[in-house]
Amino acid sequence: MTGNFYQRVYQIVPQIPKGKVATYGQIAGLIGSPRAARMVGWALHAIDTTGLDALPWQRVINREGRISTTCETHDCHEQAALLKKDGVAVTKRQGNYYIDLNQYLWDP
Repeated sequence: MTGNFYQRVYQIVPQIPKGKVATYGQIAGLIGSPRAARMVGWALHAIDTTGLDALPWQRVINREGRISTTCETHDCHEQAALLKKDGVAVTKRQGNYYIDLNQYLWDP
């Protein structure tokens, strides 16, 4: 995989199939930077400025199976709606959205 860190994130995220999710840490590991989960989030947050609006950013969640975005542009409600549209069951508990990783985690 070539390119800088963000470019490598943008190369792997489109490979997550519809109906599946990956974790930030999983993406970091797949691109050769296993301790850079937070940077994966930063890369996905930057998609507005990179012109990669078609990137399926909604398919990346935290290691607990929780939608953890705090971005006003891509908020948790939008991410949950997009995941539901992808065929992923999303549940809401204690004000947070969760995905069952046992069922929906991508295994590349």
